Amino acid sequence: MSVKILAVGDVCGEPGLDFLGKRLKDYRKENEIDFVVVNGENANVVGITPRQADLIFRAGADVITLGNHTWTRTELRPYLDERTKILRPANYGPQCPGRGITAVHAPFGDVCVLNLLGRFTLDNNTDNPFVIADGYMAEIREKVILVDFHAEGTSEKRAMGFLLDGKASAVWGTHTHVQTSDACVLPKGTGYITDLGMTGPIHSVLGIDPEQSIGKFMGDPPRRYDSAKGPVKLEGCLFTVDPETGRCENAEAIRLL
Repeated sequence: MSVKILAVGDVCGEPGLDFLGKRLKDYRKENEIDFVVVNGENANVVGITPRQADLIFRAGADVITLGNHTWTRTELRPYLDERTKILRPANYGPQCPGRGITAVHAPFGDVCVLNLLGRFTLDNNTDNPFVIADGYMAEIREKVILVDFHAEGTSEKRAMGFLLDGKASAVWGTHTHVQTSDACVLPKGTGYITDLGMTGPIHSVLGIDPEQSIGKFMGDPPRRYDSAKGPVKLEGCLFTVDPETGRCENAEAIRLL
């Protein structure tokens, strides 16, 4: 019997956190979703605090993934060591707190979740995510394998999808906060979407107040980002997976308003 796995796009600030808390559990129950992965990279607008991570878990996430803002909030570092269900990218150095891969027991069997960070324009001192991903695939024993690739370039994300086609159950991109229209099952049975989108204010620039974002491009001095106000959305992708084989049967982009 197939299972449903929901991947939720980057949660942006308090508006995104509030909306996730109000909508995710009901949506999960109504649609009989078996497993949920949420990217919490921007829960604090930039980065995430332990309190915000706890809120995401209480909202219904089984696993939280992160990205290039992992180290913005220093108080998160011991939390990453203490919790096994929140991931920082696996291609950060091994001396960094936390882990980039985990196995979680679910009612239908164990699920492996892998978090990776792209290198194109993100300016992070990381190992090659393609080499890391390929190496892990040879070691993972779980049938259901989920990969969050937090990356800027669409070409880098597409390439990762095809690298892991037939190896992972689902590969999705995060970071750009703009949902792409290419949700699909790749030729060898891996569910894929280039970017999940975001969970945050609709009338915004990547979750940020538009006037502030325009000001930045106009040359205003830097200041802390402010979340936009107004209606909020949740975006992501719903994957239908055969837990016996790990193959994806269907991938569908979703948006809750």
